[in-house]
Amino acid sequence: MTWVENLILSVIEGISEYLPISSTGHLMMAGEVMKLDPTKIDTYIISIQFGAILAVVAAYPGRFFSFKDTSFYLKLFAGFLPAALLGLMFDEFLEKLLQTPYIVGFTLIIIGFFLLFMEKLLPEGKKTVDEVTYKDALKIGLVQSFAMIPGVSRSAASIAGALGCKLSRVAATEFSFFLAVPTLSAAGLYKLMKNWDKLTTTQLEDIALGNIFSFVTALIAIRFFIQLVKNKGFAWFGYYRIAVGLAFLLYLYL
Repeated sequence: MTWVENLILSVIEGISEYLPISSTGHLMMAGEVMKLDPTKIDTYIISIQFGAILAVVAAYPGRFFSFKDTSFYLKLFAGFLPAALLGLMFDEFLEKLLQTPYIVGFTLIIIGFFLLFMEKLLPEGKKTVDEVTYKDALKIGLVQSFAMIPGVSRSAASIAGALGCKLSRVAATEFSFFLAVPTLSAAGLYKLMKNWDKLTTTQLEDIALGNIFSFVTALIAIRFFIQLVKNKGFAWFGYYRIAVGLAFLLYLYL
């Protein structure tokens, strides 16, 4: 991988990780267009999420470094559990999906149509992040687990789960950000540990550089997304997903 390819992929990761458009799906599409071997970049794709994780912590330090209310951490753990257990159970199957680009096109379109109508199907409530219960967190985590399918989007799934638990749009988006920290950390660490012996020095350097780029771009995307949700909602992302999904399928099959 050249440094330009690394820059492109890590910027895509940072921008798309917290938007409901699927960062993994976009990385797979970019890899396909750039003719990168999916079996050689699957660990990279998961590992550069660390930069995006740190961006959330940097954007919300008061949440992560205020230890007065331990229930916040416990609720994140409850939300993280479903993805952790299902991820371990279906690990081999999920790895195959990461190497199957056409799935991304279909899931982008399907979830795109869902986003067009999500706010009618799941009207926002008034709950804040502090009012999320353990039951809510577990439900949100279960819905988030669907995002293990490339193209679904962890952000879209967890926001939908949060709206279903009657959180406000902004609170649902913020809880999705927070839930990303344990979920993506565990996925990245597991992937690195599993493939550590296979990684070369060059690949580790690519991952380190990619995390720096993804951190900077994710920090910008987080602020942008919150403002967009406040003012416009989620339908715009639905139109985008449908257009990109169709374009990618045409690229693959024509």
